[in-house]
Amino acid sequence: MEAEVWTLRGRGRPLALLWLLLLLPLAALGLRGSPSAATPASASGDTVEGDVPTPTVQRLAPGSLVCGRPKVMGKIYGGQDVVAGQWPWQASLMYQKSHICGAALIDSFWLVSTAHCFINRSHAPENYEILLGSTQLYQHTQHAQMMSVNRIIMHPDFEKFHPFGNDIVMLQLHLPVNFTSYISPACLPTPGMQLPIYSSCWITGWGMLNEDTPLPPPFRLQEGKVSLVENKLCNMLYEQRLSKDKNYSVYEEMLCAGNFLTGKAICQGDSGSPLVCDLFNTWVLVGLASWGVDCRHPIYPSVFTNVTYFTDWISKIQRLTPPPEPTDVPPQTPFPNGLLRAVGSPGPHAALMPPRTWLPLLSVLRAWQQALQ
Repeated sequence: MEAEVWTLRGRGRPLALLWLLLLLPLAALGLRGSPSAATPASASGDTVEGDVPTPTVQRLAPGSLVCGRPKVMGKIYGGQDVVAGQWPWQASLMYQKSHICGAALIDSFWLVSTAHCFINRSHAPENYEILLGSTQLYQHTQHAQMMSVNRIIMHPDFEKFHPFGNDIVMLQLHLPVNFTSYISPACLPTPGMQLPIYSSCWITGWGMLNEDTPLPPPFRLQEGKVSLVENKLCNMLYEQRLSKDKNYSVYEEMLCAGNFLTGKAICQGDSGSPLVCDLFNTWVLVGLASWGVDCRHPIYPSVFTNVTYFTDWISKIQRLTPPPEPTDVPPQTPFPNGLLRAVGSPGPHAALMPPRTWLPLLSVLRAWQQALQ
């Protein structure tokens, strides 16, 4: 990612005004995540109106760390390389030693990612590994851990009703993760949890710097600050892209986020990377990078799997899945000495895109304002 300071001056001023115009009606509506089309309820995640509940924060082991509270703190500047330990739940899903997707650690045995990462790929767990504790896909430090995968559990209704529907997968590890200052889980949201529209949210991933420039070695983890976008507005924006061949609708098991001021969004390349929001000084996992349109059009928010919608399903899988058999644990492989190959996937990747679409956005906002009247 590149820091685009010029967007904060000059040309950034009309975009800042547009962003304020966007937030004002959203604040009145509240973050309700209203879908434009009904979706069969494939997971327990119905929206609950009311106050914002505090996320459930559980201790992971006697005297251990709690979720969502990294030890490494400090001021975050979007577009710069991530400091080690800043996002300790960030993981790399590797297929045959190559990075294909991001993932998020949620407890000592489990991670979540997006199901479409496994399209046209083997579902055999022995072909996959999880890299934790590293902000680089190369030149690992002593803080990194490479873990083998024991089970891959895709949502049974993945793409059953519409493209990217129920886009979530759970990954069980053979051995429990050793939590450190550089490796710890994000908090899961409580079912039906509502986030304020002003929530501080961040996306992270090993993505392309822009549409044409891949992330160079050693593939340092990138970050970007975004705001949540109400599903009604997200669908209104994507209606401009409707075609006979593609369905760009945003459903209730999805959520949108973006930043029209800086153009921070997800882009072609990596999927499954976490979207986390700061709630009461605790980082809550609210989304997993799922899909979006051409990165050259930052008017369109990025679309994420809505983790809140799947909280009950996640808890059920954790509760009912038997623990790994100690005899089945494969030998841990050392880190490769050579350069890891970053493989593209059909999903998006965290990236920073320069904003160039504030005039089309203005027309969309005007149409949306008229629809609200």
